[in-house]
Amino acid sequence: MQTPLNVGVDVAKDQVMVACAGATFVTRMIPNRPVALKSWLRTLPAGSRIGMEATGSYHQALADLAQGLGFVVYVLNPKDTRYYARGLGRRAKTDRVDAELIARYVAHEHSGLHPYLPPSPQQRMLEQTLRRRAHLVRTRVALQATTRELQGFQSECRAVVEQLDALIVALEVRLKQLLQTSPAQREALQRLRGIPGVGAIVGAALVAALQRLPFATADAFVAYTGLDPRPCDSGKKIGRRRLSKRGPAELRCLLFNAAMAGCKTKTWQATYQRHRQRGLSTTEALVVLARKIVRIAWSIYHHQTTFDPAKALPALT
Repeated sequence: MQTPLNVGVDVAKDQVMVACAGATFVTRMIPNRPVALKSWLRTLPAGSRIGMEATGSYHQALADLAQGLGFVVYVLNPKDTRYYARGLGRRAKTDRVDAELIARYVAHEHSGLHPYLPPSPQQRMLEQTLRRRAHLVRTRVALQATTRELQGFQSECRAVVEQLDALIVALEVRLKQLLQTSPAQREALQRLRGIPGVGAIVGAALVAALQRLPFATADAFVAYTGLDPRPCDSGKKIGRRRLSKRGPAELRCLLFNAAMAGCKTKTWQATYQRHRQRGLSTTEALVVLARKIVRIAWSIYHHQTTFDPAKALPALT
């Protein structure tokens, strides 16, 4: 019986560089095509661990194939591997060096990593639609900022913005349709929208995140969103807390927007003002409120309940 390997993969659009950790690294280049990837995967010993960086969409075929064949797959945050390389004193960055680095990272750190769980086709479509909508919203904002003082092109710019608005609306309709196909998702969205400040888009993003991974606790979901405070203490020094910002940036942005809307409601206004009176800045108070919304969203989804101000507010002092 062959010994399982720790494999690192540097993924590009047309090809992948693979490296197997051991006494010496064994590397090879493989086309990033399903047939070639499957042929290579079938040569690996059962139980091998395969790590790769998240690359948008280029890594998805390999991750899905490897997980489907029974391998343990880790889709890594590129920031983690970059800091790991700095810690090792690596000076070069090539496809081969990156693949070897990922293989070493998996070999030494796999006990603390979360295995990749592929989404269902419906979940993947929901996540992709949310990402595309977010990209179009950022494009619209950037276009409006760039052309605000541009003379002589107001009508042309307005036409482009209107087309972007129409496409954003079409994607929002697609989101609604996707959520309506599943009774469980439809009911979860309805319950989450009961939280003051949570609208259709924020609710859809929360449903997509909560159904994607099995978060055991509200703290785990807060950590996933990147809204958890990161301590920076040493000896007698109590450093300033900053957000970890480890999770998906778009979800974090949507939750901040939900807090901005929620702080104006009767439910959250007193909570928001109390944090402001404690000396927190506007942004800090909104982050605290966004974190509270995340905790309540996890509880509502996990326990299949509805938002109850009488139960929520006493715990939010």
